[in-house]
Amino acid sequence: MVTNQQECRGRSPLTGFGAAHPGDAMVGPRKFLFTLEKRGSMTTSQTTHRHSSLERAAHIALVLAHHELWYLIEILNLERFVPVHLHRSTTSDQKSPELRTQPEQLRMALEELGPTFMKLGQMLSIHADLLPPEYQREFSKLQDAAPTIPIEAVHEMITVELGQSLEDSFASFDATPLAAASIGQAHLATLQDGTEVVVKVRRPGAAEQVDEDLKLLHSLATTASHRWELANQYDVVGLVKEFDQSLRAELDYLREGHNAERFARNFATESTVQIPRMFWETTTSRVLTQERIHGIKVTDLVALDAAGIDRAALSKRGAHIFLKMVFEDGFFHADLHPGNFFIEEGGNIGLIDFGMVGIVDEQTREELGLLLSGIISQDTDRLVDAMLELGASQQPVDRTALRRDLKQLLSQFADQPLSALPLGPLLTDVLDINRRYHLVLPSNLVLLLKTTIMTEGMAVQLDPSFNIVEALTPYVERLMLQQNSPAAWARRLGKMIPDVAWLATEFPQHLRRLMGELERGTLKFDIQPTGLDPVFKRAERIANRIVLGIIVAALIVGLSMLISAYRPGVPGVWEVVLTIGLTLAGVLAIYLVWSIFRSGHH
Repeated sequence: MVTNQQECRGRSPLTGFGAAHPGDAMVGPRKFLFTLEKRGSMTTSQTTHRHSSLERAAHIALVLAHHELWYLIEILNLERFVPVHLHRSTTSDQKSPELRTQPEQLRMALEELGPTFMKLGQMLSIHADLLPPEYQREFSKLQDAAPTIPIEAVHEMITVELGQSLEDSFASFDATPLAAASIGQAHLATLQDGTEVVVKVRRPGAAEQVDEDLKLLHSLATTASHRWELANQYDVVGLVKEFDQSLRAELDYLREGHNAERFARNFATESTVQIPRMFWETTTSRVLTQERIHGIKVTDLVALDAAGIDRAALSKRGAHIFLKMVFEDGFFHADLHPGNFFIEEGGNIGLIDFGMVGIVDEQTREELGLLLSGIISQDTDRLVDAMLELGASQQPVDRTALRRDLKQLLSQFADQPLSALPLGPLLTDVLDINRRYHLVLPSNLVLLLKTTIMTEGMAVQLDPSFNIVEALTPYVERLMLQQNSPAAWARRLGKMIPDVAWLATEFPQHLRRLMGELERGTLKFDIQPTGLDPVFKRAERIANRIVLGIIVAALIVGLSMLISAYRPGVPGVWEVVLTIGLTLAGVLAIYLVWSIFRSGHH
């Protein structure tokens, strides 16, 4: 009943990877670039990059139009890339708005746009503080899968990277891929000494394609922040920057190998945890060779029972591994989905895939302690303080309303004992409230909370009676004691000494200057009112209508006086003047009535 598998995930066809073919939409940009090239305004490399970026932007616009995502085309300012013959009423998929929801359409568009955008969707799926649940559920379906790399390309990559033929590096090499992901592909192999290994080879051109897409994403994020208020509030530019750093780290297999070795050192005394060994002689930034893990998939409950594995003990062991990573090591596996767990004979746990990791520094640990202590103790005020302290917002937050919503949420679990508190669903609801108040939590903390939810989900699947709060409570209590211990306060006071010293020496001088300016009457305060723009704009519209009404009234009165002095029927220049004047007055009057009527409906 033991299976031999690593990194097996769902597969879905992937299109749109590589060069785009935008067709007629690129005629204008290409002509413009050709003019710049002739003038010598751009170097050859700059021109090539610009061509590629424009083609990719046009491809993105076409994919979004195909999936009826016109609101995104407008937000990202991609309208000019959509061909004239393609508009809302003539898209190729007429039935998609009726058959698919908007989250489904967006998920399908991300799949079609290729690896970078699929990774972006996966990253967004963990941000419950940014996306509604329906988008999170849909984006979580995005699988890191891609068409297989031809075996000839794999052989060539290994030969170039290792500086020797594949036969000299490996005694055997399975041509059939174990898994094909967007960034790389995995193959089973054996070393010359017979050791079974898994060899991951980075997809040719993946780094270049990701680099091009990331540069374009930075530009699109900046555009969206100027054209969409929510994008600015949620700091999409900062999110893209963090995504850029995370994805570039995944491209480097050397970093993944060092991550694995760090986990191996952290769990060196844990005999029940196995981390695959790295083989550096056959590892580079584009080829990774690691020990093969044999085991049962953690979701195969029938096989686990047949192997005599105690699932209750296994769920507690898995939770302990995660909590040790967070609270003791400060370095956690940030992609703990079932495909990265393998249960060996005897119930030992094997972990793989260390490309995505999280760091729990002192600040993140304090933030987590505040949040979890508020939830576990069901202290509404402490939870409100934690959320307001952790969450960044571009607009004022109604503390009373936030406290009311959190109190209502916690009241649902008030009668339940601590051992029955469902932390995962509770955290999900807290993050949903966070999103409603436009509070953006630190990305590392969100990643940690999402991993906590995933860990609890797997543990409960193994043992329905498992409750992560029982396992978590001792860690949180220990953390709160550490943060409030005499040693911790001594460290805080030590950090304050330079500030206190500066205040003692500099404050009297600054106070004397302030009092002097106050006595001389030269003290000035610069007040910048915020939040009054809508009021000013409305007042400006009202003033414009008043002025327009006065102009219309003046035209009508003036024309009436001319008509009274002029006898109709006598041809002349005044007849033309009166005709133009009456027409203009009528048009302005109609526009004035229409604008007032429209504003009343808004």
